[in-house]
Amino acid sequence: MAVIETAEKMLPAGLRPAGVRMLRTLAACLTARGEKAAAQRMALTAFSIRIVSAALALLSQIVLARLMGEYEYGIFVFVWVLIVLFGDLSCLGFHTAIVRFLPQYRAAGALEKIRGLTGTARIFGLLSGTAALAIGMIALHVFSDRIENYYVIPIFLGLIAMPMIALGDILEGTSRANHWPVMALSPAYIVRPVLIILFMLTAIGLGAPQTAVTAMQAALAATYVTAVGQYVATLLRLRRHYQEGPREVDFLGWLGVAFPIFLIEGVSFLLTNSDVVVVGIFLEPHDVAIYFAAAKTMALVHFINFSVKAASGPRFSSLIAEGTRQQLAAAAIDAARWTFWPALAIGLAVLAAGHVLLSLFGGAFTAGYLVMVILLAGILAKALVGPAETLLMMAGKQNICVLLYAGALTANISLNVLLIPGLGIKGAAIATASAMGVEAILLHVAVRRALGIALFAFATPPAAKTDMEVR
Repeated sequence: MAVIETAEKMLPAGLRPAGVRMLRTLAACLTARGEKAAAQRMALTAFSIRIVSAALALLSQIVLARLMGEYEYGIFVFVWVLIVLFGDLSCLGFHTAIVRFLPQYRAAGALEKIRGLTGTARIFGLLSGTAALAIGMIALHVFSDRIENYYVIPIFLGLIAMPMIALGDILEGTSRANHWPVMALSPAYIVRPVLIILFMLTAIGLGAPQTAVTAMQAALAATYVTAVGQYVATLLRLRRHYQEGPREVDFLGWLGVAFPIFLIEGVSFLLTNSDVVVVGIFLEPHDVAIYFAAAKTMALVHFINFSVKAASGPRFSSLIAEGTRQQLAAAAIDAARWTFWPALAIGLAVLAAGHVLLSLFGGAFTAGYLVMVILLAGILAKALVGPAETLLMMAGKQNICVLLYAGALTANISLNVLLIPGLGIKGAAIATASAMGVEAILLHVAVRRALGIALFAFATPPAAKTDMEVR
């Protein structure tokens, strides 16, 4: 109230009404109780973390590009994208299944199920990540003669990080399900990028060459340090909240839900990163570097959707278990608005500073400005439906999403393969933006047919109050 009263005195008369309303809304969000307020606080915290992490990620990529040059930087980013992509996929959807089940178990007071779920997920993440490591090593050995020599050692180093990437995702899902946004997002999006730069600079200071191999060594060390620290912190906090006691394990039941989520998120991850992968396959590391720099700069807009998605999952799950269809529709449309309008504002701001931001990577990187413009169109199309895929998964409609994302991924890869050889990185941007538009349309139709909700940033929630039918 003191801040609001001070703002009333300091703000110009023309801005005072809108400014005070915003401050009162923020104050209510920070102090109110209930599931909606908790979700809003988590969204704001996640939003703040993602602002910091986006700035750190951009800064770290600029530093790496300056240190290594376009060619070596292109090698590093192509390999690191592949490793993070398949490291995430190796969880087989368990990290999101935690967000689906834990809030429901907590509402029912089933602490033994919570202990069983979180413990099983951690073990499963480590084992599945290790299996991905073994499969990757075998594939690297078998196909080494078909892989460019400059990719072989970086891929080898990256594969060793896979178990820790998988464990980190499981721990992130555990924290998200408990409304611990700082613990959920800080390790992978703040701590790890900072450590990569610190380890890289330390290695160079000790005489290591400024190459992609050195960068991968730094990334490997940073991944292990971050995951181990996150594991200890999460385990201690879980024990404080749920204490030690009996555990109830329903592995097949959880896997039955997790695996369709894996198919959905797997296709979604491929959908998000296939452009970089295809660019790396068809074009030289120099082109990969320019495209990635442009895409990474536009990631300043992507974090809006990520932040809202991180907060919406637990809220959707709770409303599906205890709320009405009207409440779920209102929450979904509210999430779409929280996604679209900030994405539009930040996207336009990033484009205004686009040439300056790209030039920070190096003079040659400004060739990626048109890529930024094209990608923003796709990002805004996707933002119109907000975290629709999260809504479908929390409502148990995973199977619908599998077919939906398979269609979007097919369109994405087909367009990338068709357009990249002739148009280069601009073709990759057009293909990716078009696939985002297809994804948004399919998600809107799926939510409308499966849940009866017209999910759109400009929509209004239905007036009818009916019992939930999506349990």
